Amino acid sequence: MGTPQKATGETDLAYVENVARSIARHLVSYRLVVEKSTVPVQTGQWVAQTIKASLKKAAPFDVASNPEFLREGTAIQDFMKPDRVVLGVEGKRARDLLYALYKPLEVPIVVTDITSAELIKHASNSFLSMKISYINAIAQLCERCGADVQQVAEGMGLDPRIGKAFLNAGLGFGGFCLPKDLDAFIKISEQLGYDFELLKAVRAINEQQKLSFSSKIQQALRVVKGKTVGVLGLAFKPNTDDMRYAPAINVIEYLVGEGATVQAFDPQAMNEAARLFPRLRPCKDPYEAARGAECLVILTEWNEFKELDFSRLRKLMRQPLIIDGRNIYDPQRMCKLGFRYIGVGRGRDAAH
Repeated sequence: MGTPQKATGETDLAYVENVARSIARHLVSYRLVVEKSTVPVQTGQWVAQTIKASLKKAAPFDVASNPEFLREGTAIQDFMKPDRVVLGVEGKRARDLLYALYKPLEVPIVVTDITSAELIKHASNSFLSMKISYINAIAQLCERCGADVQQVAEGMGLDPRIGKAFLNAGLGFGGFCLPKDLDAFIKISEQLGYDFELLKAVRAINEQQKLSFSSKIQQALRVVKGKTVGVLGLAFKPNTDDMRYAPAINVIEYLVGEGATVQAFDPQAMNEAARLFPRLRPCKDPYEAARGAECLVILTEWNEFKELDFSRLRKLMRQPLIIDGRNIYDPQRMCKLGFRYIGVGRGRDAAH
């Protein structure tokens, strides 16, 4: 069930409650009720109480937590070949049912109590958010001292205690899961009497990273008003049309607010972008987005953007300036191709 975010940052459990009551009204024999949505810790206990209070007549049931870890764009692969399956159960019958269901996948199965399973999901997503904000903070240092964040990340990621995943500096994280789950976990912690200051810093760094990138555009153009800016990538990540909480939204809002003409292309998200930004000039391909542009801004790391005809691109642009929010290009190569190139955390000389 959907678990949208309230304005307060809390998770809205209205849909979950409605389904729990509906199950209770129709329950006549044993059923295992499994929560897969990302829910606050201790929701399982509340679901069980809700079902019990709504039963028309006594009937046996169990509640279990089986959080999903599917990523947009790779959901089928993530389901068939997961890193692990988490089963939060309280009784043997529930454990045996779920264990038999997932055993054919032949992957690690972690069996916990319900409360621990619920906490695993929020703890996992918040940790991934923390890794992204950490490397973005390192990128800020790299820009101030002349280091290259990608080289730093490579050296860090080879440590098995750290790992390479989610150490890509850039615009910051977006999408519907990480920002929402981070806010929810901060709120959950507050309700449990703990001030999770670390996660508040993670959130603040992520917001600052978006502002920092907009500042790069302003510094490079000096005057944004009246300029034409080409944008490549609108979705929050490749292989999806999802623009919910996409960092591109913040950048486009800045550009439009400053009076720039924004012409953009994304392989999948053009319809959503047109709905969000009626003043956006939609383009049919990257070259149309670059035509007459004072600069080209990379906001999503689609593979097709890595294989462009840069000679053609340079001729189309008013001036050969690329501001790369995903670090998909090599600074030295772009300079040799005649571009002024600005990345994220690529050192003080990356733009020359």
